[in-house]
Amino acid sequence: MRRMAIIAHGGAGADPAKTANIQSAVDAGGRSLAQGASALEVAVMVCAALEDDPAFNAGTGSVTRQDGSVLVDASVQTGDGQMGFVVSMPETPNPVRVAAALIDEGVNGLAGMGARAWADERGFPRADVIPRPPDDAKSGDTVGAIALDSQGRIAIATSTGGCSDRPPGRVGDVPLPGCGFWAESGIAVAATGIGEAITREMLCFRVHDQISRKDKTMPEAFKSAISTRFDEETDVGLIGINEAGATHAHANTNMPWASWTSD
Repeated sequence: MRRMAIIAHGGAGADPAKTANIQSAVDAGGRSLAQGASALEVAVMVCAALEDDPAFNAGTGSVTRQDGSVLVDASVQTGDGQMGFVVSMPETPNPVRVAAALIDEGVNGLAGMGARAWADERGFPRADVIPRPPDDAKSGDTVGAIALDSQGRIAIATSTGGCSDRPPGRVGDVPLPGCGFWAESGIAVAATGIGEAITREMLCFRVHDQISRKDKTMPEAFKSAISTRFDEETDVGLIGINEAGATHAHANTNMPWASWTSD
């Protein structure tokens, strides 16, 4: 049987103690993979579990924007090019599930109240997202997961509550293809950190290109991109999986992460 794998992060600049929370979600995802679940199902499952954990700035643990609102972003992509993403959704505890549902639609992305109305029509729960206490309102601990299943399929799922010091319409890297995520040619990469810096660099697409077309290893590409494209004051991290089931994580700051493999 082909090797299966999962890797997930809890955000660049986040408390390393949160690794245990991530490992629990990843291990549950591993059990599902072993029982035949698809990479897409498991990536979304792990990401949703982290959205449900108030320790992270995603879903239920999201921070407030400058106006006090809680607005969430999420994205999903499969290795065969399907994707879905949502931006600035209100009243949505699990935006990653809405993003995943867009994969089978003719529209890739939805934003704001339009995204919420679409989710309402399809029965996705609408509920107030209670913001994190001000003394724990760190923006860095967003979440992302990548899974590889027994059929060799790869999928990414990412989610964030955005930044507490940004306006309600702000869009970071998480829902932007090629910036916060990219999957293609048996390689998947997800980013975390300062969204504007990641977006300017098209980080995930750039790193993916270094691995898939310029023959760099994943560790080489991750380290090179972070060290040469960002200064030490800009928190950035990356996680990835390739079709052989190799996982890797690298950051220029604390980044709690965890992985699971079938062997």
